[in-house]
Parts: sequence; C-alpha cells; structure tokens
Amino acid sequence: MSDFSTVQSQTYFRRQEAGLVEIRVRVGKEYRGWNAGVTLEHSAATVMAERRAFAQKISRLSLKIAATVLTFSFCSHLDFSLQIPLTEAVEPVDFEEYLITHPPLIESGPLRDLIEFPPDDIEVLYTPRECRTLGQDVPEEGENDSHVRDCTRSYTEDWAIVNRKYDASLHLFFLNSLNINTDFCMSQDDLKRRSMSIDDTPRGSWACSIFDLKNSQPDALLPHLLDRVPNEEIDRHNEDQRKSNRHRELFALHPALDEDEPIERHCVPDVPKEHFGQRLLVKCLSLKFEIEIEPIFASLALYDIKEKKRISENFYFDLNSEQTKAMLRPHIPSAAISTLARSAVFSITYPSQDVFLVIKLEKVLQQGDIGECAEPYMVFKESDAAKNKEKLEKLRSQSEQFCQRLGRYRMPFAWTAIHLMNIVNSAGSLERDTELEMGLSGSWSERRNSSIVGRRSLERTTSGDESCSLTSFRPATLTVTNFFKQEGDRLSDEDLYKFLADMRRPSSVLRRLRPITGRLKIDISPAPENPHYCLTPDLLQVMPYPDSRVRPTKEILEFPARDIYVPNTTYRNLLYVNPQSLNFANRQGSARNITVKVQFMNGEDPSNAMPVIFGKSSCAEYSKEAYTAVVYHNRSPDFHEEVKIKLPASLTDHHHILFTFYHVSCQQKQNTPLETPVGYTWIPMLQNGRLRTGHFCLPVSLEKPPQSYSVLSPDVPLPGMKWVDNHRGVFNVEVVAASTIHTQDQFLDKFFALVHALDEHMFPVRIGDMRIMENNLEAELNCPTWTPTPPLQVRFQLDPLIYVSQSVAFGELMIGPGGLGGSVHYATMARSSVRPASLNLNRSRSLSNSNPDISGTPTSPDDEVRSIIGSKVAPCWFCPGNGYTDLYAVYLMVNGSLMVPSCSQLFHEELALQWVVSSGSVREGALQQAWFFFELMVKSIIHHLYFTDRLQSPRKNRFPERFMDDITALVSTIAASVIVREKKDDLELVERLNTSLAFFLNDLLSVMDRGFVFSLIKTYWKQVSTKLYALQNPTLESLRLDFLRIICSHEHYVTLNLPFSLLTPPASPSPSVSSSSGFSTHVQDQKIANMFELSVPFREQHYLTGLVLTELAVILDPEADGSVPKVISVVHNLLSSHDSDPRYADPEVKARVALLYLPLIGIVMETLPQLHDFTESHNQWGRPGGPGTEEQEAEGNSMISQTVAMAIAGTSNINRSLKSIHLVLQATRQHGSFSAESSRSLLICLLWVLKNADEMVLQKWFTDLSVSQLNRLLDLLYLCASCFEYKGKKAFERMNSLTFKKSKDMKAKLEEAILGSIGARQEMVRRSRGPSGSAFGSQENLRWRKDMTHWRQTSEKMDKTRAELEHEAIIDGNLATEANLIILDTLEIIVQTVSVTESKESILGGVLKVLLHSMACNQSALYLQHCFATQRALVSKFPELLFEEETEQCADLCLRLLRNCSSSISTIRAHASASLYLLMRQNFEIGNNFARVKMQVTMSLSSLVGTSQNFNEEFLRRSLKTILTYAEEDLELRETTFSDQVQDLVFNLHMILSDTVKMKEHQEDPEMLIDLMYRIAKGYQTSPDLRLTWLQNMAGKHSERNNHAEAAQCLVHSAALVAEYLSMLEDRKYLPVGCVTFQNISSNVLEESAVSDDVVSPDEEGICSGKYFTEAGLVGLLEQAAASFSMAGMYEAVNEVYKVLIPIHEANRDAKKLATIHGKLQEAFGKIDGKRMFGTYFRVGFYGSKLGDLDEQEFVYKEPAITKLAEISHRLESFYGERFGEDQVEVIKDSNPVDKCKLDPNKAFIQITYVEPYFDTYEMKDRITYFDKNYNLRRFVYCTPFTLDGRAHGDLHEQFKRKTILTTSHAFPYIKTRINIIHKEEIISTPIEVAIEDMQKKTQELAFATHQDPSDAKMLQMVLQGSVGTTVNQGPLEVAQVFLSEIPSDPKLYRHHNKLRLCFKDFTKRCEDALRKNKSLIGPDQKEYQRELERNYHRLKEALQPLINRKIPQLYKPVFCFSFRDSFSRMSLRKLDV
Repeated sequence: MSDFSTVQSQTYFRRQEAGLVEIRVRVGKEYRGWNAGVTLEHSAATVMAERRAFAQKISRLSLKIAATVLTFSFCSHLDFSLQIPLTEAVEPVDFEEYLITHPPLIESGPLRDLIEFPPDDIEVLYTPRECRTLGQDVPEEGENDSHVRDCTRSYTEDWAIVNRKYDASLHLFFLNSLNINTDFCMSQDDLKRRSMSIDDTPRGSWACSIFDLKNSQPDALLPHLLDRVPNEEIDRHNEDQRKSNRHRELFALHPALDEDEPIERHCVPDVPKEHFGQRLLVKCLSLKFEIEIEPIFASLALYDIKEKKRISENFYFDLNSEQTKAMLRPHIPSAAISTLARSAVFSITYPSQDVFLVIKLEKVLQQGDIGECAEPYMVFKESDAAKNKEKLEKLRSQSEQFCQRLGRYRMPFAWTAIHLMNIVNSAGSLERDTELEMGLSGSWSERRNSSIVGRRSLERTTSGDESCSLTSFRPATLTVTNFFKQEGDRLSDEDLYKFLADMRRPSSVLRRLRPITGRLKIDISPAPENPHYCLTPDLLQVMPYPDSRVRPTKEILEFPARDIYVPNTTYRNLLYVNPQSLNFANRQGSARNITVKVQFMNGEDPSNAMPVIFGKSSCAEYSKEAYTAVVYHNRSPDFHEEVKIKLPASLTDHHHILFTFYHVSCQQKQNTPLETPVGYTWIPMLQNGRLRTGHFCLPVSLEKPPQSYSVLSPDVPLPGMKWVDNHRGVFNVEVVAASTIHTQDQFLDKFFALVHALDEHMFPVRIGDMRIMENNLEAELNCPTWTPTPPLQVRFQLDPLIYVSQSVAFGELMIGPGGLGGSVHYATMARSSVRPASLNLNRSRSLSNSNPDISGTPTSPDDEVRSIIGSKVAPCWFCPGNGYTDLYAVYLMVNGSLMVPSCSQLFHEELALQWVVSSGSVREGALQQAWFFFELMVKSIIHHLYFTDRLQSPRKNRFPERFMDDITALVSTIAASVIVREKKDDLELVERLNTSLAFFLNDLLSVMDRGFVFSLIKTYWKQVSTKLYALQNPTLESLRLDFLRIICSHEHYVTLNLPFSLLTPPASPSPSVSSSSGFSTHVQDQKIANMFELSVPFREQHYLTGLVLTELAVILDPEADGSVPKVISVVHNLLSSHDSDPRYADPEVKARVALLYLPLIGIVMETLPQLHDFTESHNQWGRPGGPGTEEQEAEGNSMISQTVAMAIAGTSNINRSLKSIHLVLQATRQHGSFSAESSRSLLICLLWVLKNADEMVLQKWFTDLSVSQLNRLLDLLYLCASCFEYKGKKAFERMNSLTFKKSKDMKAKLEEAILGSIGARQEMVRRSRGPSGSAFGSQENLRWRKDMTHWRQTSEKMDKTRAELEHEAIIDGNLATEANLIILDTLEIIVQTVSVTESKESILGGVLKVLLHSMACNQSALYLQHCFATQRALVSKFPELLFEEETEQCADLCLRLLRNCSSSISTIRAHASASLYLLMRQNFEIGNNFARVKMQVTMSLSSLVGTSQNFNEEFLRRSLKTILTYAEEDLELRETTFSDQVQDLVFNLHMILSDTVKMKEHQEDPEMLIDLMYRIAKGYQTSPDLRLTWLQNMAGKHSERNNHAEAAQCLVHSAALVAEYLSMLEDRKYLPVGCVTFQNISSNVLEESAVSDDVVSPDEEGICSGKYFTEAGLVGLLEQAAASFSMAGMYEAVNEVYKVLIPIHEANRDAKKLATIHGKLQEAFGKIDGKRMFGTYFRVGFYGSKLGDLDEQEFVYKEPAITKLAEISHRLESFYGERFGEDQVEVIKDSNPVDKCKLDPNKAFIQITYVEPYFDTYEMKDRITYFDKNYNLRRFVYCTPFTLDGRAHGDLHEQFKRKTILTTSHAFPYIKTRINIIHKEEIISTPIEVAIEDMQKKTQELAFATHQDPSDAKMLQMVLQGSVGTTVNQGPLEVAQVFLSEIPSDPKLYRHHNKLRLCFKDFTKRCEDALRKNKSLIGPDQKEYQRELERNYHRLKEALQPLINRKIPQLYKPVFCFSFRDSFSRMSLRKLDV
C-alpha cells in the first residue's frame, strides 16, 4: 500500500509518553512527486503538484488555529489548579492511544461491549433489486455503447449498501414493548366517591355509632406490622419491594419532545421504485349503437384541460362482436393477446377537477364525409329494425365492401368525454363495510412509497384540493348514451380543449348538437394494489401473472401534468410520434383523402422498416408501419393519432422516422391504385449524438428522398428535389420520448458527451456546432452559459470530479443513509429525504404543497425545482420521469470497480484535495451541495476499507497523513464558512453546511482515528466559540447545538465517551459512609467530586458528554441568553436514546452510562430558581387544580357552603403548615423563567440520572454536600413530585393533548382542543415563546391551514380516539408512578447518608416535606404503598423528629394518612391505616399519652370532610375499623390504656364523620343540620379550637333564622370554653374561673369544662391559638352574647352576662366600656316590664325506618311565640313529604302512645303535640316573673283525654285524662332549638279529678278577669258568658249533677267529692264578684244584657245550692274524740239555732 504514503504532508500527531499528552507540529518531508509507473501528462502532473502544495499551506494554517498546547498528567497526582473555563473547549484524550494503554479488565459481557466498537460495526451488503415484472426489461444484446451499458447496469444491478449495523438501534423505541401497568389505579383521581345516603346508616346516638363501626368490615391487615424488626431489615425489605417490577425505560413513558423532526433522525428511505400516481382502473364492458353494421374502434385517454395537456398515452380497445370483426379478416390475420385488453390502469399524479376521460371512436374509411357516414346512426332506431330491414341490409353490404377494400384505413367517427371528478365525488367515499371485489388493500399513501421523494413530495399533490383523492371512492359503473360526431375541420387537440371547457358550463353548446345515441358501459374504480394479468406500457407481464392466455389489463403510461422528480429505476425506451396537421392547400394535384404512413427505419431501404410500432387493438403486437385516420376530401387535415414506438437501445445516425403521405382512393375506379404517394418527409433520430424530440414543422418532398438522406434533416435543401410549397414547413408533428437511456436535457447531454470523450480519450469532441479541444475542456465547463436546467444543477459537481474521471473509478457509490446509515440503499439522495429537517431549522417556514422539504408554495414546476435546488435539500438527480435520464445511474456507475489497477489516487482522497484547493464559483457550488460530497467521500472511504480488508485494522494506520491533513483543512474552512456566512444572512446555506459537516464527522467516527475526529470537533468548536462569545450570537449558538446533537447521535456515543474512565471509582465502593466524613468536613473525595462536576479531567475523558453538559451549563446560566428548550432537548434526546437502547438494558451497564451524566444533577440544582413552578397548581390542601376545577363546579350545588366548609376544616394548623412549605419554596425560587415544557424535560433527565446512577456513588457525593445543597436537592425533588403528578383521564380528555402550558387565550385553547394532538401542543408552546402576538403565531406559519396539514405524520391526526386518550392516560399514570418511585429511592439514599451526621434534623425535615408532598399529589396505589412503607420506616427511625421538632409536619401527615384512609382502593387504605396506627402507637410509646396525635387526627378529619368533594365515608369507616382491629391485636400494649384511647378516638372520628357527611344531605332541614353541627362540635370536645369554630358556626346559623336566644347561648358556650382554657393559661382574679362562672346565665354551660384525660395543654403549639383564646377574645364573645340576648328580649340574661364582663373592664379601669355597659343595662331593665313572648313548645315524635337516625326519637321543639299546632304540623309534613314523597309521610293526629307494630313500615309517621312548661309547686316560689317561667325550662307537660273503652272522649263520668310530663336533656334555651326527651312520666286523672281541674281552671279565669288592672270589660264578659250564660250553664251544672248528686260509694273518692263541692262553692262566689264588677263597667246600653246575665246566675246558683250543701258525713267526724267533736258540732249548731 505504498501508494498511500507517497506524498508526505504536514500534519500533527499525538503521543503519550511518560503520562504526557503532547501536540506537536512536525515539518513534513519535501514533496517527492508521483510514484513511478503512473502515466500522467506532464501538464496535469504539474497542476496536481501545485494543488498539493496549496493544500499543505491551508493545512498548516488550520493547524495553527487548532493547536493549543496543554499538558496534563493523567497520573494520580492531578493538578487541579489548572482550570479551563466552561466556555473554552478542552483537549480531548487520544482515543486510540488510550484504548491501548488501558486494556479492559473485563473479559466479556455487556460491560465489555461498552469499551470498543463491535467488530461487525460496518458492513457492505448487496441487496437484489426488486423487479415487479416477470422478466427484466433490458435492451437486446448487441453493440451497445458504454453509456447504455452503464444505464442498464444501474437498473438491474444489486444495490450496494453500506450498513452501520447498530445505527438502527438509535432513536427507536416502541411503547408496545413497555411493560405498561394498565390496571394500575390512581388513588384520588377518576374515582367518584358515592356519598352514603342517610338510609344506609341507621344510627344516631353514640351507642349506635359504636355498634355500626363494630359491625363493619376492616381491610386486610399488613403482616408483621406489629413485630419488632431492626430498622436495617425494614429498609432492606422496603428497597427490595420498591425495586421489583420497575419500568426499565423511564423515557418510554415520557411523551417525546416537540420537534418537527429531530435533526439527527436517521429514517430508512425506501428503495427507489417506479413512480405511480393515484391509480384508477377503467374496464370497458360494452359498446352498442342503434344499428350494428360495421366495426367501431375506440380509444381512451386522460386530458387535463387546465394544463391543456393529454396526461396519458392512448388506450385502444375493441368491443366489436366476433361476427363484426370477421369483416376485417383479410387485413388482420391474427390478433395478439396483448391487443385484446379491455381494461386499463391509469395513473394520475396530480388529480384535479380539470381531468377528463375522453373516448374517441373511429370506423373503417368509406366514401363520404363524417356527417354522411354518421347519419344512419342518428336516423335509425333499434326498435324500428324490422321496419327498416332492407335499408339496413343495404348499409351492411356497403360496409362489407368498404371493409374489404379499405380495411386498413380509418376515419374519425365520434367522441365523448367523462368528467372524472364528478364520478369520483358522486360515488362517495368508501364506507368501511363496503365490500369491493378488487380488495382495496392499500391506500394511495401506502402504495406510493415507490420513489425517493415517495411519501414526501407526492403525498399530496393536489394543491390542497381535498376532494381529488382517487383512492377511496366506491366503484361506479357508467353508461354513456350520447356521442358527438367528429367535425372534420375540428379534430385538433386545441379544439378538443375548447369542447371540454364548454362541457363544464351549464349552457353547453354541445348540448344543442344532435347526438349519436349509443350505449358505452364502463366501470371506474380505484385500482387494486396488485392487479392480476397486467401488462406494463412496455408490454411486460407484471407479477402476479398466472396465465398468459387470459385477456390482460394494460398499465397506461402517464404524461404528468407537471414534472415529477424521481429517479428512474427501470429500463424504458419509448417514443411517441404524434402527427398533428398537414397543409397541402398549395400542392398541385389531387391529394384529398390523405393518410400518413409512419415507419421507424434503421436504413434507407424500404426493407429497413423495423417492427417496433406497437399495435392498437385486435391486431399484431408490433408492426412496421402505422397509418393516420383519413378526413374525407380535406387537403389540410388535422390528425389525432399517436404512434408508439419501442426504440432500440443503441441508435445510429441511420435511424430515422419516415413519413409517407398517401392519397387514398375511396371509390373503386379502374386503373386507380388504392393509395397514391403524394409526399415524403423524415426525422433523423440523432443529432450530434443526441435523441431528437419535440415539435417539428417539416417540409414535405414530392419525390422519394435520395440516397443517404437519413443522416440529414429535411430542412437541408437537397439539390434537385421538389418540395411542397417551396420547401416551407407544412407538416406538424410532435415527438415525445419516454426514455431512461436518452436524457432530454442539453446540458446533461453535453456532460455525458464530455465524460465519454474523456473515457475514450477522443478529442476534439463535437457538441452541437462546437468543437471542444482537450486543453479548453476546463474553460468549457466553467463557461457561464451552463445555466442548469431544473432540477439538475450539476456543473459545480463536475469541476472537482472531471479530472478524477481520468484515473479514478467512481465505483458503485450507492451511498447508504448519511453514508453509513442503518440499512439504507442510496443515500446520496437518501440523506436529503432521509433527514429532511436536518437541514430545515427555521421551523416556522411555510411549506410546499407537494414537498414538505421545500420552502414557499411554488407557483410553477420550475419554481419548485429551483426551490429544491436552492433550498436545504439538493434532491440529487431527481429526474422528471418524462424524459430526463437518471443521472445518478450514470454518474455513480461509470466504471465497475473502485480500485482500477492503474490508479494512483483514491477517489475520496482526490475529492478532499480538490475541494480544499477549489476556489471561486466551483468552491461556492461545492459549499451549496456540501452534503453530497461528504456522503460521496464517506461511501468511498468505506468501500476502500472494505475492498482492501482494512475495516478491522488499527485506525491510526488506515489513512495517509496527507489525507488527514486535507480533512483537517476542509473542516477548518467549512467551519470558517459557517461563521462568515452566518453574518451575511445566508441562513439557509449555513444551516445546511453546518448539518452536513456534523454528519460527516459523525460518519468519520465510525471509520477514522477517533482522537483525530475529536480534534476536528474541537477545531470547529473553537472557531465557532471564539465568534459566538465575541458576538453573543443566538444563531451561532443554535448552529453549534445542532452540530453537537448530530455528532452525539452516533450509535457508539457511549463508547466514544470512555465510560470506563480514570475518574470512575471501583464498581462497589467498599468504605461505608462514616460519620467523620459528614457535612462538617472539608476534605472531599476528589474523585467523587470530579465525577459530579464539569472538571477538566471529566471533560477531557468523557469528551462528547463534556461538550453537551458544558453547553447545558452555559446556556442554563441565568445570565446567559441561549436557547434553553433547544439545549434541553439535546440532553433529553440523548438520554432517551440510551434509555431505549437494548445494548444498555443491563442495570450495571446503565449505571455506567449514567456516570457520564452525573454533573447534570448539580447543573439542575443550580437552575432550580429558573424552573417552572409546578407547585402553583396545588391549592392549600395539596389537591391539584385549585378551587376552580370542573369537579367542584359540577358538585357546587350539593356542597356545603364555603363558610361551613371552612368551618368544618376548622382553624387547623394544616393550612398553616402547607403555607409554610410554599413559603420555603417561594423563598428559594424567585422567578421561573423556563417554560413548563422545558422544565419538565430537564427534570425527567435529572430523574433518569438519579434512577440509573450507582447508589453508592450518589451516597458518597451526598455525604460531601453541604446542608444547603442537600436542601436544594430536596426542593428539586419536591418540584419533581408536582411536575410528574398524574393528571387523570379527564385532563387528557379536556385537553386532547399533553399541553402543560395553560393558554390565556380561550380561542387558542378551543382551537387546540379541536385540532388536538401533540402537534397542536408543540405549536402552541412554540408560539407562546415566539415574539408573535397573535394566538396563532405569525402569518407565515401555515401549520393550521387545512391544506397544509396533509403531509404531517399520522400521529398528528385531528382528534384522538377514546382508546388513544386512555392509553395516554395510562402511560401518564405509569410515568407518575415511576417518577415518584425514583424520588422515593433518592430520599432513601439521602436518609441513609445523613442519618449518621450531626445536621440530620434540618435535612430529615426536608425529606419528610417531600414525602408528604408526594402523598398529597395524585398517586397510584403502587407508589403509595411504597411511600407509606418509607414513611413508617422514617417515623420508626426518628420518632422525635415528628413529635417534637416537625410538629406541623405531624399535622400534615395525619391529614395525608386520613385522606388515603378514605381511598376507594383497599391496598391504599390498608397501608394508610397501618401508618396511622403506628403513628399513634409511636406517639403513645414516647409519652404514654397521644393527645397530640388524637387532636391532630381529629382536626385532619374535620379538614378532610370539610373540603373534599369526592369523599366516601364508607371507605373511611373501613379504615377506622382496621385501626380498631390493630389495637385489639396489639398484644404488647394490651395492658395499657392505649387500646381504650384508640377506641374512643375511633368512635369519636366515626361520629364526626357520619354527621359531617350527613350535613350535606340535610341542608334544607334546619333542625337536623343544627343537630349534626352540634354532634360534630361535641366530637371536638378535645380540640378547643375546632369546637369553638363549630359553636360560632352554629351561632351564625341561628342568627340567620332569627333564633337569637339560641345564638346567644352558643356565644355563651364559646365564652365558657375560652374561659376554661384561659384559666389554665393565666391566673387572673378578675377573669372568670372557667365555665362555672357562667352557670347563672345557663345551666347547660358546665359541659364546656375541660376535665377529661384527653385535654391537651393549651400552651402546646397549635392549641388554643385562635384569636378568641385571649382576654380580648373572651370580651368580644360576651359582648356578642349580650347583644343576642337583647335581640331575643331576654333582658334578665343580659344582666347576667354583664356581671361577668364588668369585673374585667373594672380591672382594666376601662371607664368608657363600663359607661356603655351600664347604659345598656339601664335600657334592658327599662324594657323588662313590657309585653314579651318567648316561645311555644311542641313535642315531636318520629316513627318509621324511612327516617333513619330519627326513628323513635322524641324531641321538644322550640318554635317562635304564638306558633299554632297547625303551622308546625304543616311545616314538618311538607318538609318530609318533599323528601320521601307526600304519600309516604303521615301525621298522627292524636297524642296517644304510639305502638310501632301497628304502623305501616314503609311510611314515615310524625306525632306533634303542643306542650307547656311544667313546674312543681316548690318551683313556683322562684319562678315569679314571665321570664322566670320561660327560661331554663327542662320539664314540659301535655294532657290526653281518654275513656276506659278506648275512645278519646265520653260522658263526664267516663272521661279520664292522661298527663304526660317530659324532661329534656338540656334546659331551654340551648344551643339548638330541639332537645331530646330523656325522661317521661305519666299521671292518670279519674273523671272526678278531671272535673275538679276543669272547675279550678274556670274559677281562676274568672278571678283573673275580675281583678285585671286595668279592667277589660270584653274579656270579663267573655269569661262570664262562658260560666253563667244560658247556653253553657249546662256545663258546670252538668258536672255538679254527675259528680255531686250522690255521695260516692268508694271511700277513696270522698275527698275528691268534697274538693269538687268546694270548687263549685268558690266558682259561684267568683261569678257573683264578676257580675258585680261588670255592672260597674257597663254603660246604659248593656243594662239589659247585665240583667240577663244576673238572671242566669241566680238560676245556676239555685240549681247548684242543694248539691253544694250536701256534705259527706264521714268526712266531718271529729278527729280526736268523737264525743267531743259531736258535742262541738252540736254546740255550733246550737249556737246557730240561737
């Protein structure tokens, strides 16, 4: 291989000696010239020498730039004083040398594979070419020239593919492979919790509650929870559980970043295939006219009237019957099967509304013009056949004669057209269930991956015309009934276009014409993917072709309306000759019926006519001649013929087309020949070696052409020849080639000619009129007239290569993607289409309709071509299919092998040299298309290494130094060009250049010395950096990031970073974390520090990672101004690719990869203040979404009012604790400058590193961190928990995309929701960052335009299905789980690290904070289990942390645990209950009392039920039961009070829970609501703050309902509660002693005394901390109470309140306040004597299970004064009627005892009775005033009349009465308006006792009315009337007559008899007094009335007298001495007698 070392040039090398890396510049040896034995012309050799010298100069220059001498010792004593700033590049390690000096210790396995590239990294494969036809179409063997041979070979040879084997693993991962946990359940989201209805929980009392709870089912207990296990073991167990079944790939769960197309993406382009547009199958079924007298011939073709072009070749078909065909038998002996086709497949690349299917009919020539011949068809009707039989017979025999004589000639007959799109549109779109016979297996976009541009430029070619798809309409069968007869003078295409345009108009001229009626039936349908029996336009059989005898379908060649740029892939060589018109007007002689005979000749003899003309229908396959149709008697006919010719592969100067013009004699005359030649003309096929095509206007010769005419053109005036019309052009003809051999471009043609001349060394060469000599060849190439014809801008490619072609073979440079990409076939073009966006960085550019890689919307094909060329992609030789040959075939396949023996130079070496030394326009051209040359070079390098077996040789020896020099110089100059041109605003080119260079270096890393390539990267880096930091240019920054991203996309990126570096510590660090290396120490482990910092050793060793992380650190710096999203996306993509790479699946390997990214942790910690604040979305309860979420709005109506909710939540310290956490975060984060999207990406990268890094390494590093740094890390984890919180399905449905950024613009939001999908999101985010103000970005961004979205990938379809949304939600849930588990892992490492250090408290508090925050977020059940396990371990290890230091966190923890205790998922409940139980147990064990936890749990519960909307008490009840079960099973603490305390707490919680839940249901039931609030307040007996809140709450409710007395009582209770705790806090004499002081105000107040075991000391933190627990608070409460009493009219109570207040004010010497109080007292006392009414009382009993809690409950209701029984009855009946249904509620009308068994169990019964306060006689002494009798009431009475036989009322002697005395639990007024009856006693009165009571009552009424002051005459008269009036005097009189007429027989009744007698006596006395009083009051007008009353009275008195005076003698016996008594009585009587 001496060839490679012949030329020594200047270079530099590295050597590692004595641990030093040196960079030296070595002087090269002198230039020695070329090796002997190389034959080169002297001049050329000189030129080469000069160029080499120039290259050396450039190289020397670039070396000066590149060489920075740095000396580093890689020994153990590193000198860290030398620091290189991050903005400068460090010197890379000499990679190859390093590998030699550090042999790997590992023998084999995945870790070993990280060290070196695999041996089979690059392979060169040969892939056979796909052929769709049965045989390959190749030219017949013969003397084909080299050009034809090369072309043919390029269409048939195998593809040579350079395959980078491992490249495919890059950037590819699929979610399907993910182990996605689809059944995972989220704990709080998406689970609506059912609030239990009151019917389900029939309890009410404490006892019921206990009963209920005891009967409920607990969740499963956690095994071994109560065992005493060492903490280490618990930790180990937890870790094992946590690490099992984890997601291996974190990024697979994270939605990909928003990028139009990653710049480094390698997708595999399709192998070039033949291009097809949308394919249409047309079947011709039948053609029938009214008369059938002759054969009719038909042809079909497509026309585009907008482009005025026929867009397909003609399809000829014959539908004649066999009988009719027989008429022509003499002329057509046998028909080839290929000409019998009746169906055709048309291809339409540009479907539009302007396409017509035109059918033309011809018939055999006959005498008469077209009109005459068509007349019979218009006149005769099929129905009249019998009538016209003779005429038809005559016509038929005429036709037979014409057929026999003129059978070979045709005449035009008729035509019609079908508007294609009408058919397609009316057929409608394909229904899914439509069954098509043709089995539509593929849609257009699936089928057309047939070309390089394939899916891209042709995906939608309809200029946004949505309706023009031909792939999805239902097949339609058409019947055409009308034909238009052809007009002899309007046969040209121009006329046809006018007709077609006219057809589209409603008032078509054609409609007025008389049609020819016939029936043509055709089927139109989308063509199937692989139709059977199909022939190509070249008549080759397309696979599958099962049987050659079956009638075929023909593929019809398309002539596209606009050029299509795709490479040709098959051999095709067709010529279409279209005679258009002839003008024989000036020709003498009779030439009227003219036909043109067309022949293809390869000589001048008539026998030289070649059989290459394709037959039409029902004829031979090929023929030697073709005739045009005859227009009768027309000297200047138009023609519409198409003659299709199969061209020979090699053409000579003798090949030509001969046209012979004949006059056809239609009438049979004697001596007149059938055809008379009337002219000749021809077209030579070659002109200067080039195929002649185009429009010709030829002169016609009257005589046969002379000898050797064929080499000349007929334009040349040959001597002695006669010409029509003086040699003017009279014959118009068009020749079109469809050839993949002959190019149609003159410049290419010239190029090929020059290449050929060089190859064959044939100079001078003639091109056109020019002779080019060898010495002016270069000048000719540089000549400015070379304006390239689109799309082949090739001149610049030729200069550097033209010399090469003398000596260097191009070889089969079919370049793989990017030269080396994963199994790709041809990448010189591939990379343009493979990496489309690689060169399209300006994302907002608008896009071309047909090719997404083209900027702008081209107005014409030429513009489109130019934009392709000038744009970021040079679509290397995409040749229009209609004639441009396939340049790449020729260009790349000139010679067979790469290494020609005589070669002195290699192609890649020469190319590099020529490029370096190029200048001027050549250099400019090379820069414009640099990607192509880079690809070419790489492919050549690999071929060279492959063919010389060097792919395994050491890399340092692979290439000569001079080549390395050239590459260095090249990279340096290209980098310089990037910088220089960036300023010139040539951004398009700069981006292209930058990307191309990056791909080139990426490719070189696979084949060259890697240390050398690193130095090239450094060269580039340094050049760009110098400029970048000088100018602060964002564009350069962006370019550098793109460059870096492409370099890092190398498939062996990890290996290139030497992951087994000197920096790496041993695999398992043995020393454990000792306490001495705690936070206090400054002696850090330098190795560990180097791994986590961007130290110089790190950046040198891990070179590429160093560059990436340096860039990240520099751009994320708050002072910097770089593109944050872009740099983050670089890191994100890298990690994502590692994550999904199967090579790194092994955890140990992944840990090694993660080592490369350890500095990322520090970088992200530094950027914490700039990250987006995800915690903002959490409201204070830690629920996402804050108060405005949909769920809350939806449930708002059924919810408790906000004030009540807050009250339920209480003034707990929970919100304080959460607020404080927010304050901490806010303090550390002033502003979030990054977007949510960028922050999220950065955080996922951080989590990936934490997940995969070696735990021991992390632990060591954490040990070295300071407290503030660790806290910052914890803050970061806190943020991560919020960032990756599960959003829930609803969020996905709401957004229908993953937008995390909330758009302020509602319209944009709506748009986003409608258009959905990731694409919409990225657009939103991109716009929101951009400067544009409108919601949709700038005008040029056409992303939203409907016609612009056509080519987007399918992933961005307009809307996502429910299944997709669910899948997204599942993935999001899995991501949330995994992210949080990583956070948990990290927290565990931190805990292990700090548990041995002094400063652990502050850190552990932070750990707990993060842990609690993650519990507060929406989490999966899986995560929560692990989270609770960690929390239990933490509490068990550091109990004092929670109960002594972080008390706020304790409260927070209680809330979190309780929230999860109410989860609907049993595992979550089980773990939460276990955690809660252990928390209590720990608390108890520390202090033998767990009042704190009890209080905090109680407060948490109140907070939970008050604020949580979707809360299910049933689940919480199960958890409470579980806790109870643990307490029962806890053997250790059985002897203590613990289990009893737990039981009390649980029952209390249960009570509160049930009542709070019920409050929601009883919003409308004021009594029930107050009862529930009362019960809840009672449950908070041990939480003074909460109880106070609830009491005030109740006061508020009472005030709303004007129950001022009750409101006052609530306030008094509140004051008593405050006094109770104040007295504990401070001993002040003037303050109330506690609630005892308030006894005088209300006897109920004593229940506020704090005497139970559970009373927490008020000086404990968080207890009694409300504003009311102060002296001022107490005063405030009492003043409010006094005001409420005053409003209630209870002025006496006001006095009592002020009695408590006055001493306080006196002690404070507050005279002003005292004056006010005394003023108020005066006012109160002044009002006491006024009329007051306090309340009416009713007993209400509830019966029936429907009533739930209320069943069998009895209450006394206090209603407003003067409430009638009917009113309360109506109110309660209505209320419960509404609730249960009117027919379900019944009021019991009587007051008798209720027997529940007799009631309907399905109904609710209410019994209401009016009751009165009841006082014993002794009480009456104290209850003097009206107030006394209405205050502090506990006993009430009501009476019920009855008889012994069950009736309520009977006669007087049967009438009994039951008196019921009720005692309530508390005295009225109380803090509620209904009080339970706790005791009932009954007194039964006999009929006589009833009578006594009645009479006493009447007597009292009389007395009251009589002595009333002032007197009330009306009242008095009413009472009198009731006592003595005639109507009622039967009343008292009847009573007396019943009970006093006889002395009772039963001695027990004697006393009652006597008592009644005395009552009557009193009664008559009172009546008399009343009459007397009345007399004094009445006026004269009432005197008569008075007299009437007096008469009645005397009558009554007389009747009563005997009864009153009758005494019972037994009662009057003497008591002591009978005789004495007797004597005494006698004595008295005696006295009386006297």
